[in-house]
Amino acid sequence: MARQSTADPPVPGSDGCGSPRGSGGFRLPWAFLVLVALLAAGRFLLAPYLTQPALQTWATVFVAVCVQALPFLVLGVALSAAITAFVPASFWTRALPRRTYAAVPVAGLAGAVLPGCECASVPVASGLMARGVAPPAALAFLLASPAINPVVLVATAVAFPDDPAMVAARFAASLAVAVLAGWIWARFGRAAWLPKPRRAAEAGGGRMSRFVDAMHHDLLHAGGFLVVGALAAATLNVVIPRDWLTALAGVPVVSVLVLAFLAVLLSICSEADAFVAASFTAFSPTAKLAFLVVGPMVDLKLIALQVGTFGRSFAWRFAPLTLVLAVGVSFVAGRALL
Repeated sequence: MARQSTADPPVPGSDGCGSPRGSGGFRLPWAFLVLVALLAAGRFLLAPYLTQPALQTWATVFVAVCVQALPFLVLGVALSAAITAFVPASFWTRALPRRTYAAVPVAGLAGAVLPGCECASVPVASGLMARGVAPPAALAFLLASPAINPVVLVATAVAFPDDPAMVAARFAASLAVAVLAGWIWARFGRAAWLPKPRRAAEAGGGRMSRFVDAMHHDLLHAGGFLVVGALAAATLNVVIPRDWLTALAGVPVVSVLVLAFLAVLLSICSEADAFVAASFTAFSPTAKLAFLVVGPMVDLKLIALQVGTFGRSFAWRFAPLTLVLAVGVSFVAGRALL
């Protein structure tokens, strides 16, 4: 597929979710940091008064997920902001092969060294296509970057200290889904389903200003999803009867589908989802793998971003395709590697 000019493009002035960033100065996310500190302190100060075992379990799971995931969330957001601000987009058009089918796996593997969160993956893919990268290759990077980057893999290793095979399974399954989705789109996708994005307009401010602005916004945004995911994980551990979970966990296909569906609904940041998955102790490793593979590739916020960026014709085809591939590959990889 022919590619356009490789001149360095301007860095878009929008945040990772496609919304314009404000022009005001940077303010440290004190509210989020204070909230985390209060949660950690409250766990010890209020625990003696939580006489009900269910409340104690809920508080323990919620605080544990937030505190364990926070360092990886901050590191992932910082790396993603650095890529956005300092790596010129012309790098991609020079680095990727000209043949589309060869560019897809290369773009997928690039996600292992150039991290990005799910929230930023859609506008980044749009920018790559606007600068001449073949759409299937840009879509492969869109899926792989938030799923197999170093921060996510290290966080997975920490969340599953007794199951190192989970890291290899997540990497292999996520990369396979990204490459397969890119190849399928290259074979069957139509130009009418994916209108070519336009180049973004020149943004004001220097690179450091864009880095600080991106990190500020993405940390607060991803932190909110982390708290929601931790709330959901703690509530599920307490509210859902153990015999129900045991029954679901005992059926391989059903357990995989349940956690895959939950990953779509929770929309947890990929830097933190491993800690939430590890809290689902009643489910099999294969079901947890499905949660980890599906979440960074198909969730409610990503579908909304895809609709807003590429249109409904694209999102209603690409999201179901990715979901089917993610569930199927996770089931196969889980049975083979875990």
